[in-house]
Formats: sequence, C-alpha cells, structure tokens
Amino acid sequence: MTDYNNIDNMQGLITITLTASLPQLHPASCNSQNPLSCGGPNKLQFGVLLLGLCFLSVGSGGIRPCSIPFGVDQFDQRTEEGAKGVASFFNWYYLTFTVVLIITQTVIVYIQDQVSWIIGFSIPTGLMALAVVMFFAGMKRYIYVKPEGSIFSGIAQVIVAARKKRKLKVPAEDDGTVNYYDPAIKSSVLSKLHRSNQFRFLDKAAVIIEGDLTPEGAPTDKWRLCSVQEVEEVKCLIRIVPVWSAGIISLAAMTTQGTFTVSQALKMDRNLGPNFEIPAGSLSVISLLTIGIFLPFYDRVFVPFMRRITGHKSGITLLQRIGTGIVFAIFSMIVAGIVERMRRIRSINAGDPTGMTPMSVFWLSPQLILMGLCEAFNIIGQIEFFNSQFPEHMRSIANSLFSLSFAGSSYLSSFLVTIVHKFSGGHDRPDWLNKNLNAGKLDYFYYLIAVLGVVNLVYFWYCARGYRYKVGLQIEDFEEDKSSDDVEMTSKKSMK
Repeated sequence: MTDYNNIDNMQGLITITLTASLPQLHPASCNSQNPLSCGGPNKLQFGVLLLGLCFLSVGSGGIRPCSIPFGVDQFDQRTEEGAKGVASFFNWYYLTFTVVLIITQTVIVYIQDQVSWIIGFSIPTGLMALAVVMFFAGMKRYIYVKPEGSIFSGIAQVIVAARKKRKLKVPAEDDGTVNYYDPAIKSSVLSKLHRSNQFRFLDKAAVIIEGDLTPEGAPTDKWRLCSVQEVEEVKCLIRIVPVWSAGIISLAAMTTQGTFTVSQALKMDRNLGPNFEIPAGSLSVISLLTIGIFLPFYDRVFVPFMRRITGHKSGITLLQRIGTGIVFAIFSMIVAGIVERMRRIRSINAGDPTGMTPMSVFWLSPQLILMGLCEAFNIIGQIEFFNSQFPEHMRSIANSLFSLSFAGSSYLSSFLVTIVHKFSGGHDRPDWLNKNLNAGKLDYFYYLIAVLGVVNLVYFWYCARGYRYKVGLQIEDFEEDKSSDDVEMTSKKSMK
C-alpha cells in the first residue's frame, strides 16, 4: 500500500507545482493595495488545486499510518537487540520528522515567500521523486508482513460469538471445568497472549461447546467460536481506548498554543538584528528545535541512565512517558498565561495605538520549549504505546488512532474557543479571545486549558493505574509446546 501512496503524494506535489508554474492554472498577478479587488481563481484553476490537495490527502492518509508499522517490521522483536531497536526507532523517526518540519517552516517558506513559489514547490516535488526512487530501489531488501484478512471482521466475530454464548456460566478463575479454544498461533504473530481476567464476558467467545469444532479441531463457525488469542486482542483494544482519550486534551494544549502564539508574536518585537524580522508563523520552530536537541539526549543519555535504575528497556514505562508529557503541557499553558499577562500590561502602559509591545518575541520561548518537551514525551510515547500495545497485525490502525487524537484535539480546541467567545465577557466587556489582545484576556484562556489539563492528568493517572500491559510468550518460548497444546486441546471434552 505504501508504494501506491508514495505515487499519490508525487502526483499531488506535481499538480500543486503546476498550479504555480503554469499561468493558466492560477489567477493573474494583482498589485492592487486592496486584495478584495483582485480576481479569484476560475473553476478550472480551483478544481486543479483541489485535485492536487486530494492526491496529497490520500497519499498522506496511507503513508502516515503505515510508515511506522513498516519500519517496526524491519526489526526482529523476538531478540533483545530488536526490542531495543524498536524503542530507539520511534525516537529517531520523530526526530527526522521534526528536522523536516524545521526545514519546511524556515527554508522552504522563505523561498516561497521571498524568491519564487515555483522553486518553493519544485524542491519538495524533487525530493519526493528522489524518495520514490529510493523506496523502489530498496524493495528487495525490505521485510514484508503479508495482510491476513480483515481485522474488523475478527473484532466483530469475537463480539458476536460472546453475545451468542452470553448465558454460559464462566468461572472467574480457570478451574479446569471450562474448555477454551486455544490453538497454536500463526508464525506471523510475535507473541501468544495469555487469557486475562479483565472483560471476562468476552471469554465466552472462546468457550468450546458441543458442535463448535470439526473432527479436525477447527471451528465450525467463526461467528460462534474464536480463539483465546483473538479474544485477548479485542481486550487489548478496549484497554487502550481510555488511555487514548486522555491524550486528546494534552494535544489540544498544543493546538491552542500554535494558534494564539502567532497573534501574540505579531504584537511583539520580532527584530533579529537591524535588517531581519522573524516571521510570526515561524516561531514554532523553537518547539521543533527543542525536540531536535532533546531527543538524541533522551535516546543516548536519559534512557540508558534510567535503564540502570529501573531495569526497564525503555528507561521508563510508556505510560510514565505519556504522563510526563501531559505535565509539560500543563506547565506550558501556565507559563503562557503568565507571559501573556506581562505582555498585555506592558503594551497598555506603552500606550501604542497599534497595540505593539516593547517586549522581545523571545519571551514566548519558555512556553514553546515546554511544549517541545511535551511533544518529545507525550507524542512519541503515544506512538510507541499504540504500536506496542495493539496486536501486531493492527499497527496501521494504531497509527490511525493517533492521527484521530490530533483531529479530536482540533475539534476540542474549536469547541472551547466557541464556548469562550459565547460566555466570556458581556456587559460591555470584550470576551477573552477578542481580536484586540489588549482588550481580551488570553491569559485566562491559557489558564482554562491548564485546569483542564490537570483534570485530564487525574483521569490519565486513574486509567494508567488500572492498565495492564499486553503480556505474552514470545514464539520461541512456546514453540516446543505446540504439539502438546494441540493434543490437549483436542482431547478436552466439550461443554454441554
């Protein structure tokens, strides 16, 4: 699937580049001081632009969920070296992603704005073409894990089978009176999951009753009998949902700060030397630089140091890493509120009619650095958490779920902005998010996000405290027991 998505991205970039280079595909230049008097795109121009964006959306939608699982598949996780390599892979993957963002938000944006849009679009198009060539050149060296049917049908089968057998009585502890369908797993599965006591109502889907097995020991109907492995995989999904939901608010803090920091920067001194003014939209590079500097330190210094203390291969657990990121998000919002209050007071005292503040834009650095640390802990922690806790054949769904976290945080941020606009202010007072920052109370909004972050941290702590990590035997641990397991399974009597 990744090769087709690379081609979609390539087609999208070529189309976007053509809209900038061909006069027929973009509106005529307009030097009028009033932008509203300039002519807009015609239907053809608008349609070609949308076509390019659609190609990019389809390509990105396929590459982002699949690229990380594909990278993880290149490691042999049945070895200690492979397990450590996977943990390091997530850090370096996000570091590379961050470096690319830094380049695009500085060099590429500068070329597009100051030199030429054609050159600015041609550079990423050329790099994408090079990436496609490199991808296909290395195809013979990649490790491929073949898809095995629909994962959604497997989930549905467990739920339907459990419902059909809902009247069965299953003891809390396995006392030998209940027979479970527990065959040898496929060679493509890295670990065999143990039957857990959580969500025991689903265990009924794996209970063998009369007529469930053929003489060969296979299920007569997959919608009535599922394996213990399949049941435990569904349990993994159920356990992950509360932790996933807790990540949305911390990401909402990132979305909020990314929006309003630009508004603050526009009213602050952005001069860097006598001849250069920092673009307000490029200020987020501070967070990206923080990630780029911190991640190598985290991977090469922090993790080995903590590994000696805790004995954990990743230094700290994934949930501890996510929780640390949530704490940094809270601190970032608190600092953002304090800095905004200082900025507003100085701006009002300065009396500039344009609202400009005699205050360097680098006062926004502390909150951006804290948000960068939030990303380094929280986002990478979530990526690794979803990829390690989801069943192996569901890793693409895991990364899709992470993308949904960003979508949910954007919707939550928009909802909060709407609520604040509606209910703050009143009685001839402007609301907190007034376009005139000096008249509004943006710092109150930051504090509101911080309070929600504290509530979210408590919720996350509650979810993390009861979470049970996916635990299973590696294939080599039980390979020798397969024959005995099969004999034992087929020799059990069926429940009447």
